[in-house]
Amino acid sequence: MSADSLRRRTWGAALFALILPLLVLPWTVRAAETVFLNEHFESLERWQPLTFPKIPRHSTYTVARCETGTCLLMESNNSASALVLKQPFNVYEYPMLTWRWKVSNVYRKGDSGSKEGDDYPARLYVMFVYDPDRASLSKKLRYKLAKTVYGQYPPDSSISYIWDNQATGKPFIINAYVDEARMIPVSAGAGKVNTWQEYTVDIVRDYRMAFGEDPPAMASLAVMNDSDNTHEAASAWVQTIRLSRAQ
Repeated sequence: MSADSLRRRTWGAALFALILPLLVLPWTVRAAETVFLNEHFESLERWQPLTFPKIPRHSTYTVARCETGTCLLMESNNSASALVLKQPFNVYEYPMLTWRWKVSNVYRKGDSGSKEGDDYPARLYVMFVYDPDRASLSKKLRYKLAKTVYGQYPPDSSISYIWDNQATGKPFIINAYVDEARMIPVSAGAGKVNTWQEYTVDIVRDYRMAFGEDPPAMASLAVMNDSDNTHEAASAWVQTIRLSRAQ
């Protein structure tokens, strides 16, 4: 794992420093509940900002008014940062992820196959906790190195649902910076910009499709709008995010 990869995005020390306390805080087991999260963004109390080392300009996240109520407004201008849900969840108990969003535009220089184009007007991350007991020998060695550098393990892996800038026809894309990050385009191109799009996905099924194995059980959720590589600008609105049991 290169130094560039270690510092980048969800794999940097800042991300793990944020997620680790959330994973060890006491939290209520919701075994009898069918819904873990039903977010309509009336406030951002459930979320915590995340900024990245060496990226001085931060995207902004504010509560805004949308057609039928409140929503999250994500704005990026040659910038990058994210919002992370404070409460982790078990993906086997709550595998169904539903959300509704729209974007103002895609990035002209956006290219999911290159580091220079690795920006998206909207991303929804599921970030999985590293479990040494299920890791291969090579992964244990790489993560031991990461722990030596940062003092803690980085996340095990992630899948992110993206509004891709260009249609690739691929079911998933390996991130240009980090192999452990897989991206799933749910929308692509400019054909549906400025229109609300709603999605429902099965996190466990998608992880198996993208990685060819079962995911770690515990994960955190994050939203992001970034443009620090393309140096462009975009706005995105997220109306709802829901985590629930399988039907």
